[in-house]
Amino acid sequence: MNHRQKNLFNQLRTYREWLLATVAELSEEQANQIPTGFRNNVRWNLGHVYLDQYLWLEAVTREESPVPRPFLQWFNFGTTPTNFTDATPSAAELINLLANQPTIIEQTYGVRLDQAFEPTEMGMRTIEDVLVRTIFHEGMHTQAINDLKKFLNK
Repeated sequence: MNHRQKNLFNQLRTYREWLLATVAELSEEQANQIPTGFRNNVRWNLGHVYLDQYLWLEAVTREESPVPRPFLQWFNFGTTPTNFTDATPSAAELINLLANQPTIIEQTYGVRLDQAFEPTEMGMRTIEDVLVRTIFHEGMHTQAINDLKKFLNK
């Protein structure tokens, strides 16, 4: 793995640590609150970040990821917490999945970052392209969580 690729995985881990630090002090109850004017909650954002990264990896590689298929009904684009069931992972469970995801991604895809695939609808052709996009996406949801936190009952 070259310097650029090592740096990419370092960024993936660092930004994930920032996301997890953002929610570290929240209770399960707070993670489930939907403040007035918001469509989703912290728990949904956590599940969405986890799902989104794997969906884009699947889109570019055409390989199935380890994400459980019910995550699509709970955390996909356009869903809300009203889609949650008793089987939907808790915020604590999602935090655990998110904490382990960068290592799993590096172990699974690390030696293939530059491998070219057919482009996605967004023009991504490599795993590296996907990770750059999903790191940006994760930052957007970290800010969404920070916005939600301002309105949570403390």
